[in-house]
Amino acid sequence: MKLYSLSVLYKSEPKVVLLKAAYDVSSFSFFQRSSVQEFMTFTSQLIVERSAKGSRASVKEQEYLCHVYVRNDGLAGVVIADSEYPSRVAFSLLEKVLDEFSKQVDRIEWPVGSPATIQYMALEGHLSRYQNPREADPMSKVQAELDETKIILHNTMESLLERGEKLDDLVSKSEVLGTQSKAFYKTARKQNSCCAVM
Repeated sequence: MKLYSLSVLYKSEPKVVLLKAAYDVSSFSFFQRSSVQEFMTFTSQLIVERSAKGSRASVKEQEYLCHVYVRNDGLAGVVIADSEYPSRVAFSLLEKVLDEFSKQVDRIEWPVGSPATIQYMALEGHLSRYQNPREADPMSKVQAELDETKIILHNTMESLLERGEKLDDLVSKSEVLGTQSKAFYKTARKQNSCCAVM
């Protein structure tokens, strides 16, 4: 899972203006990095231009996903990530960045701003922090912990027994279980085995 680009743009009527962007192109060849970065900027502007105000969308291009969020006030954000990156985390990142940006940068600057003139320095930090969605997003962290717990719970009683002992042998050797419990276990075992389809 990897984030490549995080951009803040403004959708005005004649064109889309790039306000600020952060890129992680370290996984590309040194000679390709500037071209890749320019293409990401172009793609971000194009996607925002073609998206309606007040909309969210994910656009797939080869093995990449472009997540776009255009607010009703024209402020937009684009995340370019690989296809494995969770969409929910990408959209929560976009919402967080756009809220921060709108509080820190005056709305008057949006139509005439550029990456050189806009004073918003948090994009690089967000891009690096959200590289690992499990660490950055609390819901992803909880989901990962639940998945691990589910894997542990799927281990059967048979696999937990040591040295290949069978449950039947342990039940018959048990001094704690009464004769009725042993008889119940054997009856249940017979009933379950006769109905098993293989």
